[in-house]
Amino acid sequence: MLVFDLKVIGNKLYEIRTKKLMSRAEVAEKANLSDRTYADIERGSVNMRIETILKICDALSITPNDIFVSQEDKIITEETIIESIKKCQPKEKETALNLLEVYLQSLI
Repeated sequence: MLVFDLKVIGNKLYEIRTKKLMSRAEVAEKANLSDRTYADIERGSVNMRIETILKICDALSITPNDIFVSQEDKIITEETIIESIKKCQPKEKETALNLLEVYLQSLI
């Protein structure tokens, strides 16, 4: 299941970063972000552009799936995805659709 909650995403980034024994400052520097911006992302208090997400993933040597896909054993259908996107705020919806577009383009 896709994760849209910024706090859940921030918690996943925190867990991944600490497992890799990296500081916030290290990830921020590798992702070309300010320390404060990256800290806000981990706290789940800011939305991110696709470019920022990809930079963070590169800095942590992970894929977007590692932070946006839940590990739950649920069967995902198109209808489930559409319903989840419909529940989002306009900016979150735009981000989700952009992420989906980038992911689908990466498969080509």
